Amino acid sequence: MASSSVPTRDDIIEALRPVEDPELHRSIVDLNMVRDIDIDLPVVTVLIALTISGCPLKDEITRRVSEAVTSLEGVDQLKLNFTSMTDAERAALHEQLHGDPAATAGSHQGHGHAEGRQIPFAQPGNKTRVLLIASGKGGVGKSSVTTNLGIALARQGKKVSIVDADVWGFSIPRMLGIEQPPTVIDSMIVPPEANGVTCISMGFFAQEDQAVIWRGPMLHKALEQFLTDVYWDDPDYLVVDLPPGTGDISLSLAQFLPRAEVYVVTTPNPAAQRVAQRSAFMSHKVNLEVKGVIENMSWFTGDDGKRYELFGAGGGQELADRLEVPLLGQIPLVSALREGGDHGNPIMSVDPDAEASKVFEVMASRIDTELAPTRRSHPELKIL
Repeated sequence: MASSSVPTRDDIIEALRPVEDPELHRSIVDLNMVRDIDIDLPVVTVLIALTISGCPLKDEITRRVSEAVTSLEGVDQLKLNFTSMTDAERAALHEQLHGDPAATAGSHQGHGHAEGRQIPFAQPGNKTRVLLIASGKGGVGKSSVTTNLGIALARQGKKVSIVDADVWGFSIPRMLGIEQPPTVIDSMIVPPEANGVTCISMGFFAQEDQAVIWRGPMLHKALEQFLTDVYWDDPDYLVVDLPPGTGDISLSLAQFLPRAEVYVVTTPNPAAQRVAQRSAFMSHKVNLEVKGVIENMSWFTGDDGKRYELFGAGGGQELADRLEVPLLGQIPLVSALREGGDHGNPIMSVDPDAEASKVFEVMASRIDTELAPTRRSHPELKIL
């Protein structure tokens, strides 16, 4: 900062350097978004180039820039003007953030997919832990587990992203409370964020009442694009909400993400447990490691304070014992957990002290520490 009370252009640039684009999480100075500065104290005028016209987080950028500039001595008012980047500038930004597009020459042809681009999470040395949340059948609360577990990890200081790979039954954006679509910068998709978690989902590209009727090859390609064309920005965790069962999507993701860890969600009743084990069998066949079992809907606590095991008891522990993995947690059946998913208010965010939230918190801690990756052989699975 200059010793004079009159700020210079360099002073304003330095004040803006810590200001990050809320989607890209990079300095707006480093992203070349600050285009013009005019100083006529007590007014400073700044021109910002948005990545796209109609940027959904323009108001947040306005707030951040205003706070930074008006904090300078002698500046009482900021006049903020906006323009948007040109196609060439967006291409340069894409190259800066997502690697050299020359290595993926087909990126502007066909469907805009960067043909041949490597999946970052499958590369040696990549530090992102990929958690596949699996179930043998629908209706066990797998997506709710994915959402709240992701938020629990984020609340513990981790950088978390979610892939909603349940192409037919997509629900993660609604459960997370995401209200804006992804931003697309020169074919690079920037995932929206809510509750500290970014997410990509077929739900951004299809209506709630629109059926996704795709065969295996189209599903395979869509999932590949989710993993390669999205600007994930090196998260600590990529949590993947799998569709129920052991079909094409699960097989494709096993191919794309060979270092992924599998967590099986079941309910306490024996029938659900027997179906849930099939997800573990598939993981074993494709050389993915099953790391733990999560039991959902374990009990309901009545107004009398008594626990009622509406769906039986012991199924999660029995499955964990047979798979020789830990039972990470038992999540109680509470209306707030269901209602939060329906209305975009996850219990982990709106009531972190709730009984169910504490279970997610413990599971996140165990995954982060106790179950940190170690390469070991798969145990022999025992058929129920």
